[in-house]
Parts: sequence; C-alpha cells; structure tokens
Amino acid sequence: MTPPRPPLGPPRSRFVSAADVARLAGVSRSAVSRAFTPGAQVSEQARARILEAAEELGYRVNRLARTLHQERSDLVGVVGGNFSNPYISAQLDALSKALHARRLQCLLMNGAGGVSEDLKRLLDYRVRTVVLLSGAAPDALIRLCAQNGARMVLINRPRPPKGARADLILADSARGGRLAAERLARAGCHNVAVVISGSRTSAKIDRAEAFCSEMALRGIPVTRWVDGPNSYETGAEAARVLLQGTGIDGIFGVTDEIALGVLNTARFELGLRVPEDLSVIGFDDAPISGWSSHALTTVSQSLEDLTRATMEAIALPAEAAPMLYEVPVRLVERGSARAPLSP
Repeated sequence: MTPPRPPLGPPRSRFVSAADVARLAGVSRSAVSRAFTPGAQVSEQARARILEAAEELGYRVNRLARTLHQERSDLVGVVGGNFSNPYISAQLDALSKALHARRLQCLLMNGAGGVSEDLKRLLDYRVRTVVLLSGAAPDALIRLCAQNGARMVLINRPRPPKGARADLILADSARGGRLAAERLARAGCHNVAVVISGSRTSAKIDRAEAFCSEMALRGIPVTRWVDGPNSYETGAEAARVLLQGTGIDGIFGVTDEIALGVLNTARFELGLRVPEDLSVIGFDDAPISGWSSHALTTVSQSLEDLTRATMEAIALPAEAAPMLYEVPVRLVERGSARAPLSP
C-alpha cells in the first residue's frame, strides 16, 4: 500500500528543476534527462526512481529549453487580431486542434497593436513557422523569418513582395463576390449595397470589386460603405444609414460579422422583413451564421480546407519552395436572401 503523501508546503518561487529530481532520486542530472528522452538509455530501476521523484515534486520537462537544441522546434507562432470575429475564432479553434493532433505547440499573439514587433518576438522563441491571420507582413520581416529557418504562412493576406518567401493560402475572393452578386440579382434585387468596412484588406477589396463588377454587367447600381472596422457594429451602422428611404433591397457584407450586423439591425431595429424586404448575403460561413436565429446565406470558404492547407505548409522543410494554395468557395443557401425569381 502506498503511504500517504505529506501535506503540500508553501508555493515555490521557481519551477522544479531536473537537478531537484536528481537529488531526490539519488541519480545524476544526465540520468534525469535520459529518463525523459524517448529512446535514451537508462536502467529500469533508475527510471522508476526518477519518475517517482518527478511525480512527488511536480516536475515538468522544460520543453522550451529543449527547443533551443533542436534543428526545428515544435512551436508554431500564430499572429492575429479581432479574435471576437466569429470566423477567426472558429479558424483559430480548428488550427489549434490540428496542431495539437500533430504534437505541435501553438504560441498565440494578438497583433492588434502591430504585427512587426509580434513577429520579431516569435522568432525569439525559435518558432518553426509563423502563421499570419491578420495584418500585412513587411518584406523585411518575411526575410527575417527565412534567415532564421522559419516558414511564414499568410492566410488571406496580401501577396508578399516579389522575391519574399512565404506560403500563401487564399480563398477565391473574387469568385465569392461574383456568387453573391449573381444570387442577389436572381432574387430580383435592383438596388444593392456592399459593406466593405474601412479595414480594406486585399481579400475584402477583391470580394467587393468582383461584386460591383458583376452588378455593373447586369446594370444594377451599387452603393459602397467603406467606414469602420471589420465588425458587427460596422454592419449595424451601415444598415441604419443605408436603409433609410434609399430603396436598397439587397446587401452584401464582405464578412459574416458585418452581414450579421446588417441582418439583425434591419430586423429588430428598423422593422424590415428579411428576406421579404431585404436580402442579405455574407462571406465566410462562420458557424454562428448557420444558427436558425440568423440563417445567413453566405459564401463559404471551407475551414477544413484552409486548416489542411495550413498544416501542409507547416510540415514543409524550411528550405522548400513557397506553397500557393487556393481555397475553393461556394454559396451556402439559407433564409436571409429571397428565393430566385422564376426564369
């Protein structure tokens, strides 16, 4: 029978070290290291004493220190912003789960205050890959990653400067904009708007420009809203202004977050019927958009495809050529857009 453990003492002022374990187990410091290294040689008797001492002391291996001695670390840096965005939070959830399944560690940094310093700090931790979810990476920082053997993965970010080495994962934003335009036109909308926000990233601009071009071919006027951040509140404010006596009967929000702001404000604040009075289409297919209370028709960029492509880029050797992967998009029909008119 295992004797009861003594009561816990006061909290330590430092982490338990391998030397602490070695002293308690009566072995050398190197024996402790070997006991926690797969495949390393250590007697079963010594290993048992070491594991028992480690359990008693609460010892954890310093994996950050081990990383410094490896050719490639198991750390993946993820830089993003606006984590409250429904699609970005779902994207981060899917990516972190995929990293965990590959026994890779996610080091998350909020880039709301500026991407440059966060990227430099990630390299201080010897990350193997930097995944950029928001912002634009300057050419110098892309080169800095390459010089330190770290790949950079840009997801729906601007293409890097010519000669800069970065993996690029892009949804087909232009096709998504055209799909949204075609769907509103088939619903019989004759006076539409696109809500871009003031962030004006390359992906959002591509969606909006393709939408406007397709509408122009059909002779349908488009009002643009380009104010505010990429947020629910921007969609709400756009709805308050755009839907006051203008006759607008269709709105494309270039993200689901914006479109949901339009949708709920039209319904619950302005008293409009969706889709009878107003058709609304978003872009992303965030999980929240499929809730029955929203039923947002949207252009989907598959989280599964995006995550798979990101993991493929992370797995590439540091010296491999940059990867370009285009995530296909499709229209997901729900209840926020009027049914297409009969031909």
